[in-house]
Amino acid sequence: MVPMATHVITGAGSGIGAAVARRLHARGDELVLHARDAARAKELAAQFPGARTLVGDLADPDRLSWAFSHQSLPDRVDGLLHIAGVVDLGPVGELTPKTWHHQLNVNLVAPAELTRHFLPQLRVSQGHVVFVNSGAGLNAHAEWGAYAASKHGLKALADSLRHEEHANGVRVTSVYPGRTASPMQAKVHQQEGKEYDPSRWIDPESVATAIVTAIDLPRDAEINDLTVRPGR
Repeated sequence: MVPMATHVITGAGSGIGAAVARRLHARGDELVLHARDAARAKELAAQFPGARTLVGDLADPDRLSWAFSHQSLPDRVDGLLHIAGVVDLGPVGELTPKTWHHQLNVNLVAPAELTRHFLPQLRVSQGHVVFVNSGAGLNAHAEWGAYAASKHGLKALADSLRHEEHANGVRVTSVYPGRTASPMQAKVHQQEGKEYDPSRWIDPESVATAIVTAIDLPRDAEINDLTVRPGR
């Protein structure tokens, strides 16, 4: 019997993260779901019966190590899926350091810190790290400067990690979704002053299919970069 895989997932509360968590939960994989606080952890535990939770604020990556030291971390990790993210638009001439720090912390520094924590387990299992990036991680447009910078940095993090851990058998995949129907996309449209029509954008389930495909790829191959664009 093939043992169940254990996945640590951020952003499982909505959008792409929730879609991925549902897929893996339904097939019997073990889930460790990251939550920013105890109340959110309780919600995730109710949403995914049997899943474990891990509490820590991604917006304050300096304190993640302290937070994790007071909790039980999984002994085995086969997948580390970085799916949480935040976005705040604005021209470079108006963005404050607070806005820059928030997006860089959640979208870049926290994934690096989580990866550092779980690399020992990932090396043992020859596991997989998935970074859900963005089209903004490949191209930066007006008023997307801070978010795009965080996602360009996330690409660099993934590329460096892939080179560093290849000999250890750890696979690293970056996924670059286009606009996806999610609460984040609704917020983006609000910031852009545009009407939000979710039917125009990618269903989170479609991105989840791409992510699970990368995870399930046989060991003789590795998907390094995966771009997913709206098909309508």
